[in-house]
Amino acid sequence: MNTLQSYIKTHQKRFLNELIALLKIPSVSADTAYKKEVLLTADFVLESLKKAGCDHVELCETPGYPIIYGEKIIDKKLPTVLVYGHYDVQPADPIDLWNSPPFEPVIKKTALHPEGAIFARGACDDKGQMYMHVKALEYMTKTGNLPCNVKFMIEGEEEVGSESLAWFIPRNKEKLANDVILISDTGMVANDTPSITTGLRGLSYVEVAVTGPNRDLHSGLYGGAVANPINILTKMIASLHDENNQITIPGFYDRVENVSKEEKAEMAKIPFSLDHYKEALNIKDIYGEKGFTTNERNSIRPTLDVNGIWGGYTGEGAKTVIASKAFAKISMRLVPNQDWKTITQLFKNHFESIAPKAVTVEVTPHHGGQGYVTPIDTIAYKAASKAYETSFGKTPIPQRSGGSIPIVALFEEHLKSKTILMGFGLDSDAIHSPNEHFGVWNYLKGIETLPYFYQYFTEMSK
Repeated sequence: MNTLQSYIKTHQKRFLNELIALLKIPSVSADTAYKKEVLLTADFVLESLKKAGCDHVELCETPGYPIIYGEKIIDKKLPTVLVYGHYDVQPADPIDLWNSPPFEPVIKKTALHPEGAIFARGACDDKGQMYMHVKALEYMTKTGNLPCNVKFMIEGEEEVGSESLAWFIPRNKEKLANDVILISDTGMVANDTPSITTGLRGLSYVEVAVTGPNRDLHSGLYGGAVANPINILTKMIASLHDENNQITIPGFYDRVENVSKEEKAEMAKIPFSLDHYKEALNIKDIYGEKGFTTNERNSIRPTLDVNGIWGGYTGEGAKTVIASKAFAKISMRLVPNQDWKTITQLFKNHFESIAPKAVTVEVTPHHGGQGYVTPIDTIAYKAASKAYETSFGKTPIPQRSGGSIPIVALFEEHLKSKTILMGFGLDSDAIHSPNEHFGVWNYLKGIETLPYFYQYFTEMSK
């Protein structure tokens, strides 16, 4: 057992207890009812960075929730790694589908996590993965093994679009200057198959409202004579895909990248069982765009999904009304080269154009971001690959992710540096869903792997 492994084993219980304390705070950025808790979480992160060894830590005010900045500069001639993460979490709804309260973390054994997994909202996305970096810093500073400079930028609005971070970055370019940005907000193929995320999809998120009569109406007296906004909204949404499950918005695919046969062949090497995939999700069959595999559909192809829909009476029992309004929230996952603002405008133009004259339609953009591809020939990628090889004993597989971290493209635009995505979660960790969890083994393995990245990145940068 080396010094790093020994340090983790000695402090394992404390590392877990600290993460559990962080997960107990319901830092739901999407709901203003949790504002106090979000701010408490920011304070928790600030104090944790101080204790871990940062020489300078500050709470940076923004138009929204604060950004926690910390740094440990040992020699300005050495490379600087900027760590990004977020301390906010998704709402826990629907609460009744959780097997344990979302903000009362528990450790339970599962088939994939025989050493136990921490069940709580934010366990994997992103508190658990963000906190790995804090503990990796602690190890490096307490044992004198920090080989380069490190900065931290931890925000509280990632789950709602990172508006304040987009405001903060161009105003703090000098403060945030770095040689590489390091993020753990993604996953890997399996615990015995490490991987490095090399691509992220972009995002466009909108809300639509369809309005008919000026009030809810009796469905017997007015049914069949007045437009029903719920009926119309569902028809409009249904028309957004054709019989091949392709999106029907004109111009939507104009800039979609045609991935080469060679890259698709590399993707096909990723271990994947369709039967296991269906079993894990309890679905009878797969569904999606014709002509593509499951792994291609959820990584290199754009999508359009309804994330919520409501209107009329939804309480217990019956109430026979024609609703005045109907609403839906819709997200579009985009691939590199698709500009999210252009796609948002294309959606707005199309959705308004297909509405019948009997209703009015309003499309409200919420947030979005660009897709991103990480080159695999950089020093950062090679250092990350060697770090995984050292801790896992296997060379990691490059893998494109279906998820989005919209701020990554903005980092490169303003800070002119590349991002390396070293995730340690699994697809089965149920992020954004009830019963989100993060393996104890994964959490500790992340703390073990990250210091090697610093070591190899510094060595390769000379």
